[in-house]
Amino acid sequence: MKRIAIILSLIIGLFVIFQGCEKDNDDENYTGTLSLSLTDAPVDLETIDSINLEITGIEYNKAGGSWTMVEGYGEPKTYNILNLTDGTSELIGEFPVEAGRYTQLRFLLNAPDYSESPNQSNPGCYVVFKDGTVEPLFVASGGETGYKAVGEFVVPINGSVSVTADFDARKSILKEAGASGMFVLKPTIRLIVDNEAGAIAGNLLNTATDTSYIVYAYADGTYEASESDDPATGEPRFPNAVTSDKPDEANHYRLSYLAPATYDIVVASFIDTSFQDVVGIVEDVSVTSENVINKDIDISNL
Repeated sequence: MKRIAIILSLIIGLFVIFQGCEKDNDDENYTGTLSLSLTDAPVDLETIDSINLEITGIEYNKAGGSWTMVEGYGEPKTYNILNLTDGTSELIGEFPVEAGRYTQLRFLLNAPDYSESPNQSNPGCYVVFKDGTVEPLFVASGGETGYKAVGEFVVPINGSVSVTADFDARKSILKEAGASGMFVLKPTIRLIVDNEAGAIAGNLLNTATDTSYIVYAYADGTYEASESDDPATGEPRFPNAVTSDKPDEANHYRLSYLAPATYDIVVASFIDTSFQDVVGIVEDVSVTSENVINKDIDISNL
């Protein structure tokens, strides 16, 4: 009898495993809701008034799968991403999608390929400068393959997950070298699960009156001094920063949508728009989910 009981237990166990595998392989029959928002780490160019992106559609990439169009996006919509800084976000929509693990999204933009003529009309994606000049934005693959955003999230069966896409215009809007001088969008979007994200905020103390500052968040131990060197044309300074912020008139800064981890804060000084120096580094700031870590920075002590 004991042997029969063992055999029956094994059979039942195998049946349960088989049923579980069958369910995993049939995720298309199970759905959840993706709530998707848009934000931007502020650009450190004083001359730019607005950065406008016309999103015509969104695609998702389920782990191990192919690109699939999100249903229910609706009509194309233009977003001025410079209005979505300092922790501000805008809901793009709530979409029914297959349950499971995702690694990428793709934003389809009304933008031509940057290999096309810089004189081509482009009403969809463009930069407006404070002097009134308007420049079109080009994308490496235009509207054909879209603008990829990378980050892992899970859509639960019959549940929902809220995700924010951070465009980070500082690293995304780049001016090409050469005669064309085209402004090009390069994909640097990261995806953050909202209920996993935290922030670092505080004030800069004892700042110089003729100097402005920008603070950059780096994953712990990843900052290298060479990142402050003059960048090649078409590349940003501090390229590997996770996010950044320019303190407001009260010298308050906020580094938003950070995954739980330990970060180093790099403080850089500018006069007008010209980079001057790295003032100092605040190391080992731990961020936890859904918490704002207060970190005042005394410039005189860096």
